[in-house]
Amino acid sequence: MTTWKTTPTQRIDVDGTSFAYRELGKSGGVPVVFLHHLTAVLDDWDPRVLDGVAAHHHVIAFDNRGVGGTGGRVPTDIERMGADAIAFIRALGYDEVDLIGFSLGGAVAQMVALQAPDLVRRMVLAGTGPRGGGGIWKMPFIVGGAYTKAFLARKDPRHFLFFPRTTEGKKAANAYFARLAERTSDLDKPISRQAGIAQVRAITSGGLHAADDLSQIKIPVFVANGDNDLMVASEHSKGMAARLPDSRLRIYPDSGHGGVFQHHHEFVPEVLDFLGDH
Repeated sequence: MTTWKTTPTQRIDVDGTSFAYRELGKSGGVPVVFLHHLTAVLDDWDPRVLDGVAAHHHVIAFDNRGVGGTGGRVPTDIERMGADAIAFIRALGYDEVDLIGFSLGGAVAQMVALQAPDLVRRMVLAGTGPRGGGGIWKMPFIVGGAYTKAFLARKDPRHFLFFPRTTEGKKAANAYFARLAERTSDLDKPISRQAGIAQVRAITSGGLHAADDLSQIKIPVFVANGDNDLMVASEHSKGMAARLPDSRLRIYPDSGHGGVFQHHHEFVPEVLDFLGDH
């Protein structure tokens, strides 16, 4: 079977904009669409998560508008990001999908479910919270501090943002980046400065926005996070799960924003159980 390490990057025109995406796994059934985090491109998905889900499902991951290899400019609000994701999914010809959204991608997934409720069958929200969550406006300061630490330590900022600075956390971070480095060809374009700034603005405005009525999301939702998320407080994930009519919650121990990557051995089987049979 083709793996995340080798699956080719493809392109599709969506209303005049070229979207970059990759797909793998079993054909047929309801595809699982992945939506990624702040400043991430296709190469930033953990191969163990993508390959694990693709062993039983048709998996699709893409760069949303203005990100990586996709054309256009990143919008500064998550509602338009959600509309772009819907347009991409429909351009591929699907009228029903499952969603897995991580961090900013989880916020976008919520917009997809609210704007096109008939499009989404099941949804996984990892390392994320609801729009209007208190404290989200602090995100730029948290990210800025991590970038400073990363510069001084000559490390990727995600060492400080995704994983606890404990012995186990540092070990998990090193393993995560080793997995990201497995793909060595047909690499994606890095995110542009404009795109990163626009994403931060979207996150900040989302934090200050009025809370969404999550009771409108009737589909089953699996909410997951680490127990000490510095970027999106773990309490936001718990509160979001409580506001969703049909949800299950999993908080992974001794982990942070990247808890689903640190605990991928547990996360993938739980996702597969949640999504059900192929």
